[in-house]
Amino acid sequence: MIIFDNVSKVYPNGVKGLDEVSLTIEQGEFVAIIGLSGAGKSTLIRCINKMHDITSGTLSVDEISVHSLTGKALRRFRRRIGMVFQSFNLVTRTTVIRNVLTAKVPDMPFWRVLLGLYTKADKVSALEALDKVGILDKAYTRADQLSGGQQQRVALARTLAQDPSIILADEPVAALDPVTARQVMGDFRRINEDLNISILINIHHVELALDYADRVVGIRAGRIVYDGSTTDVTPEILDVIYQGKIPGSEAELEVVE
Repeated sequence: MIIFDNVSKVYPNGVKGLDEVSLTIEQGEFVAIIGLSGAGKSTLIRCINKMHDITSGTLSVDEISVHSLTGKALRRFRRRIGMVFQSFNLVTRTTVIRNVLTAKVPDMPFWRVLLGLYTKADKVSALEALDKVGILDKAYTRADQLSGGQQQRVALARTLAQDPSIILADEPVAALDPVTARQVMGDFRRINEDLNISILINIHHVELALDYADRVVGIRAGRIVYDGSTTDVTPEILDVIYQGKIPGSEAELEVVE
C-alpha cells in the first residue's frame, strides 16, 4: 500500500510540484495519473521511489517511511519498485537479454558484474520476463535493431526481472505510435492482472488511461482534483482537470475533494 499524507514538494527554485497531496493506493491497483504538462504527474510518481525528496508530509510504502530512507536501506527499497521511462534507457549496442539481465546487477558481487557472469537462474528469469511481454524471440537480438515498441517491452521486461511489487511508468507510450502504444498498454494491463503488481502510469493520452487503467488520478497545479474509477470520468471532470472549471460555471476550481 502506498500512502501520501498531506505531501508537498517544493523545488529549489520555489516551484511547487505537489501541494498537500493525500492519496492511498492499494496493492494490485492500476492507476493512471493525468493532467497538464507541469501539473505534478512525474513528481508524484518519482517521490514514491525517492527520486525526488518530499518537502513536507509523510509518504509510506507498505508501512516503510520513504523520506527517511538512505544508503543501503534506500537501495534495498528501490529493488521492490520498477521504473519504466519514456526513453527506454537501454544499452542499444548489446543484446536484449543482456539489457534485461542488468536488473540483476545490484544483487551481484562486483567481480561477476565486471566479468558479465550471470547465473543460470538469472538467465532463466530474464527469458521468462521477455516471454511475459511477448518478445522472447528477440532475446539475442541487439537492442538497436528493435522498433520503439519492442524497446519499451525490453524495458518492461527488465523491470519485471527485478520481481517488483510496484511499477512506476513515466510517460511510457509518449514516443510510440497509436497502435504500438495500445499494445504496450495491454502489456501493462496483463502484468497488473496476472501478477498483482501495482502500476502507476503518468500518461498524457486520456483515452488510453480510460481504456486500460482501473482508476484515474487527475492533478492540476500540484493538487489532486479528481480521484476515482475510470468508468466515472465524464467530459465535465476532464474540464476540471485540464481547464480548472466548475461544471456549468465560469469560475475556476482549484481542487475537488
